[in-house]
Amino acid sequence: MKILMVCLGNICRSPLAEGILRSKIENANLNWSVDSAGTSSWHIGAPPHKGSIAIAKENGMDISGQRGRQFSGSDFKEFDLILAMDSENYQNIIGLSIDQSQEDKVKLMLNYAHPGSNMAVPDPYYTGDFQEVFDLLNLACSNLIEQEA
Repeated sequence: MKILMVCLGNICRSPLAEGILRSKIENANLNWSVDSAGTSSWHIGAPPHKGSIAIAKENGMDISGQRGRQFSGSDFKEFDLILAMDSENYQNIIGLSIDQSQEDKVKLMLNYAHPGSNMAVPDPYYTGDFQEVFDLLNLACSNLIEQEA
């Protein structure tokens, strides 16, 4: 399975989600891959936010080598599952889809932690709470593996 994590800038939430899921994939010895992207072009080529790098490092993960990129329509062909961090990201991704099969690949990340809630992963770029975001993403990634493996 190929999974894409998507947030707005691809420097806080989605790189952290990518790092967490990558670690869990390796630990579970799954033949999955994971990447991340942003719906905006603001941080193309930029490393993750220092807060995301720090909280990942505190939890034994190194995400410092990741670089921001923008989501594109071709990602629908490349990935089996596209996980949006909030409803605005979800709508931006759906806006680039060309058919129902592409739309069906897009889900809200925290529905894996809180089914049917359509909750947003808070953006720590604004809140500064990287620990809260890590905890939410960690739970969602664990449940994702349980449900999809």
